[in-house]
Amino acid sequence: MIKRLVAGLCLSGIVAAGADKLTAPQLIALTKSPEKLAAALAATLGEEPIKKGTAVIGHGPNFLWAVESSTRPSLMVDEAPGPSTKQIAKTKIWYAVGKLAPGTSHQFQYVIEGKPFGGKKDVPAYRPESYAKPGVPTGVLSDKLVHTSKVYEGMKSNYWIYVPAGYDPKVPAALLVVQDGQSYNKRDSDSIRLLDTLDNLIHEKKIPLTIAVFIQPGEVPEGTAIHKELSELIARAPAPPFGGNRPGSSVRPPRTPQSVMRTVEYDTVSDRYARFLKDDLLPEVYGKYNVRRDAYSRAITGLSSGAICAFNAAWQQPDQFSRVLSWIGSFTPLQTVPNYGGQAFPAMVQREPKRNIRVWSQDGAEDQNTWPLQNLALANSLKQRGYDFHFSYGVGTHNPSQGSAELPASLEWLWRGYDPAKTEQTFAQDPTETAKPLFRVKIYNRDHGPEN
Repeated sequence: MIKRLVAGLCLSGIVAAGADKLTAPQLIALTKSPEKLAAALAATLGEEPIKKGTAVIGHGPNFLWAVESSTRPSLMVDEAPGPSTKQIAKTKIWYAVGKLAPGTSHQFQYVIEGKPFGGKKDVPAYRPESYAKPGVPTGVLSDKLVHTSKVYEGMKSNYWIYVPAGYDPKVPAALLVVQDGQSYNKRDSDSIRLLDTLDNLIHEKKIPLTIAVFIQPGEVPEGTAIHKELSELIARAPAPPFGGNRPGSSVRPPRTPQSVMRTVEYDTVSDRYARFLKDDLLPEVYGKYNVRRDAYSRAITGLSSGAICAFNAAWQQPDQFSRVLSWIGSFTPLQTVPNYGGQAFPAMVQREPKRNIRVWSQDGAEDQNTWPLQNLALANSLKQRGYDFHFSYGVGTHNPSQGSAELPASLEWLWRGYDPAKTEQTFAQDPTETAKPLFRVKIYNRDHGPEN
């Protein structure tokens, strides 16, 4: 009787907050008392997403979907029948509760009266390591810092430094450098949960105690040498075929020194950005914290153009970074010179001397333009040359969902076997990977569609 009373009190608290935004566990619990569920769904997921059939919320493996329909919708998850839908009495709202495999990204769609409706292609299901855990000490993120570059003369870069709990100034820490760092450094983010993941994996000793540096693409003040350099570049060089910083966009924004700075930093295949890190920005970090200088103890990551940037930095200077994490990498011709950008890397990996680097890369089958094919080509080149690599090929679009869902697994894989007493290791391809075939592609008949 006492247990029932306690449960009733907890649920009544959720019901009373029905008009407020709720967490996924709260919404799922509310399905047991559905009289307030419609209002709670609208408040949390939004009326428009429910009408469009894109509303979904989850925590770990547990998910809830909601859609508005005059007839019963069938839910398809990862192209297979999903959990059954239930109607909320006296409404047109249908909901379903089910589980998704954590550690990857998923897709769903409804079938209503025999026709596909709504859905999403990028639904991350996070592992426990992606969430803040009771008893796990949290690292500290610095306030925004500003660096003025010499390599890109006059460029100003915002950056932040994460210092893990347990950092001892007497003991040098491992290093992680993050491109587009402003997108990774928020603990309340629903998409990229890097800070909580670092806290947990460091606490569980699955990765070394690591200082992370989050770097934002630079700003280009007028009157600086870099502003003049980019103005001249814009005047003499044709625009990349994918619209500069907005690949695949049908609207090509005007090119300005500021608008092209990110692609000049990230998509250029040269040692300039690597020198910017080595000789320019990271020495400021060394002045504040005790950081290891051996490549064996240093990793670098990014997404989209930031991913090719991370790979390029390790490729150009493998004595600085030996571990690379690439999400939805833009290994495509987004630059004018040299080599037009990252599309050169599959051939460079096959033709140039082998670098001692370990690479985890990821992309989705629905990524834009030629991104999936380029990432597949890079993975096959790494495989053929015997690199220690892992390629994770999912179902998503140009979106960080899959990468963020598998973030704990990818960091554990990159740092596997790490020994702080060492300063180097020769990476070798895992025999199980060597035994696997090359990646292949299935092409639909684009004239008739996949259903014919």
